[in-house]
Amino acid sequence: MTDHGHELLFGGFLTPDARQPEQVVARARLCEQAGLDLVTFQDHPYQPGFLDTWTLMSYLAAATSRIRLAGNVLNLPLRQPVVLARSVASLDLLSGGRIELGLGTGAFWDAIEANGGRRFTPGQAVDALDEAIRIIREVWAADRRGGVRVDGEHYRVVGAKRGPAPAHPVGIWVGAYKPRLLRLVGRTADGWLPSLAYLPNGPADLAGLNALVDEGAAAAGRDPAEVRRLLNVSGRFTGTGAGFLDGPPRQWVRELTDLVLEHGTSGFVLGADDPASIQLFAQEVAPGVRELVAAERAGSAVPTPAAPAPGEPTGPAGGTGEPSGPAGPARQGRETVRAGGVAGLAVTPTPAPRERHSDHRLWDESTRPVAPPAPAGHVYSPQAQAVGGHLVDVHDHLRRELGEIRDLLDQVRRGVVSAGDARGVLNRMTLRQNNWTLGAYCAAYCTLVTQHHGLEDDAIFPHLRRADPGLVPVIDRLEQEHVVIHEVVEGVDRALVALIGDPGRLTGLQQAVDVLTDTLLSHLSYEEENIVEPLARYGFYPGQL
Repeated sequence: MTDHGHELLFGGFLTPDARQPEQVVARARLCEQAGLDLVTFQDHPYQPGFLDTWTLMSYLAAATSRIRLAGNVLNLPLRQPVVLARSVASLDLLSGGRIELGLGTGAFWDAIEANGGRRFTPGQAVDALDEAIRIIREVWAADRRGGVRVDGEHYRVVGAKRGPAPAHPVGIWVGAYKPRLLRLVGRTADGWLPSLAYLPNGPADLAGLNALVDEGAAAAGRDPAEVRRLLNVSGRFTGTGAGFLDGPPRQWVRELTDLVLEHGTSGFVLGADDPASIQLFAQEVAPGVRELVAAERAGSAVPTPAAPAPGEPTGPAGGTGEPSGPAGPARQGRETVRAGGVAGLAVTPTPAPRERHSDHRLWDESTRPVAPPAPAGHVYSPQAQAVGGHLVDVHDHLRRELGEIRDLLDQVRRGVVSAGDARGVLNRMTLRQNNWTLGAYCAAYCTLVTQHHGLEDDAIFPHLRRADPGLVPVIDRLEQEHVVIHEVVEGVDRALVALIGDPGRLTGLQQAVDVLTDTLLSHLSYEEENIVEPLARYGFYPGQL
């Protein structure tokens, strides 16, 4: 297993079609609204049928508020390194730290030369990229004294002034396939960004190519885990499986999870312009992969890098990763059980809030079955403690997101909407824009809840039924409550539809969100009280513990 513990990243790879610029912008906005982390574009400056990638990214930086943007990958032979470094830093500052730098050596040399670029041999192209990365990093090092001086064979900089520095540590991600370039990635880059379609044997090629990246990193005295592994992917969403990434979303979840755990891939960029595929990838595949990987990491104690690699987020939505909102701070004791087993489970289930937002009661809490007690004197290993705590961690994320929905609803009611934590300011928008932002956010959240429950119903609960028949009544009740919550989610959807038709109907949406809040928080608490301990004994799947 070569999982390096990086935060997972999911993005879109859109065609910058110059014939339909408004559609390109709409799809990029959809990527943000659906919850993707990144949107990227190929860069072929000699192709008149494409929008210029850098101009498009600049426009989109102003047309979006949260999503990150990158070339996939920028054509270095037609983009001078000093100017490129300053362009990236400038747009990163203007966008509040949302730009990453994908770089390529170039490939279509006839077209590059026809447009004024220099024709390189394969070896020269690798050397030129090496020199360019040195120059870019030197330009960004605005706190150093003296000018930038790189006396390369292909790029020569003699005293250029430094700066500006980017707003955040921009990741330099290189598209590479050949051994020499892969070793360069390991020596100097922050990430490796190939396309799965270009690997002759598909995922089977990743192990050997990753080994070359690792070799380059080791030769430079770097930890190979510092290099993020990303992957451009493509496929079809269908009802039945017909091949790799050719099947239903849950098949995609399993196959991408395997790539994370077996090959250390931590970023997946979907090459698709179809809105339905983008939404399925963002709202069903990405949450499912995050949940399965988190469960595996909790059980196998995969170390998370002590500090984020350049271009890597520090937590959900750029935060610290610490649960907040309705969940409150992380429970004490969850991080104090790593050294050895303890007789008692040091994971505290979250109690249901006493305050209710709605008078609606969709079930009788007094009739809920209770799980049988844990075996007396049972000792929980550090791995078991982590597995038990993972369910609380997942629920904390749902609670935090629920708190953000309620806060956003309040902002809409007051006519104010956040432009994103990165900018740290509030922008006033029209009521319709506010409602659209809220609607997209609520829709993404409702899908996340449904996906989480689907994974439980399809995989985790059947395993627990087999492991302990005493849990069957509890699991039956939890599954019944999942159905109720699904109906509540549909009620939120109906309220959103009504709001679009009549922007004055905020009261209906508020009532629907209140019912969702009371119902979901009650359910999450009940589930933790009865399932956390069994998970710490049996795991999320057979053989985990």
